[in-house]
Amino acid sequence: MNLMNSYKTWLKYRETRSELSRLDSRELADLGISRHDIKAIAKQAAGY
Repeated sequence: MNLMNSYKTWLKYRETRSELSRLDSRELADLGISRHDIKAIAKQAAGY
């Protein structure tokens, strides 16, 4: 069960990071996010 939860958390992190990385700088700025923040935001969204 713990392995499955870890995998789901990792998937959520990966999906969030991927989606944010696809946005251009203007779209990120509209959201108040810099490219440097993507990794931390993805970790927070995944629950790390």
